[in-house]
Amino acid sequence: MPTVFIGVGSNIDKHIHIPRVISELNEEFGDILVSPIYESFAEGFSGENFYNLVIAIETDKSPHEIRQYLRDLEAQHGRVRDSKNQFISRTLDLDQILYGNHQINDARVNVPSSDITNYPFVLKPLADIAGDMIHPILRRTFNQLWDSFDKQNLNLKQVQFDQLQSETGPSASTAP
Repeated sequence: MPTVFIGVGSNIDKHIHIPRVISELNEEFGDILVSPIYESFAEGFSGENFYNLVIAIETDKSPHEIRQYLRDLEAQHGRVRDSKNQFISRTLDLDQILYGNHQINDARVNVPSSDITNYPFVLKPLADIAGDMIHPILRRTFNQLWDSFDKQNLNLKQVQFDQLQSETGPSASTAP
């Protein structure tokens, strides 16, 4: 089964949606790995700060099935998609950023996601839980990519989220 990495973000009721989606992913996929959580400013628009993290799951679902599952979870959490504007506040943003070592670029699935190298709030938590893993296209580890990431004007800080531990259930593990 491939390991799938999911970027998770929220800036509306993030203290509710993030623990809940971690629990839901844990129920669906069993043992999951949860990165530390990072706070960052809204990117591309004015809004509340986001909490972001990366979750690793193992599944036999196809990349297209994962995409649909994540869209359904977003909708269950009240996510409203605006086809005219991707830069808006959201209850939950779930993005499939890696599907094993696969490279897929079609109308619905794009992995590895370009967000990995474009946004520190994706790369840093990914490096935290999969630092020695090699990017399928760039052929560098995620730790190497993070080490070379331009950290000037970095808008990222790790947050303590004690509630997360108590609401994720016994099978989810969090990285240090």
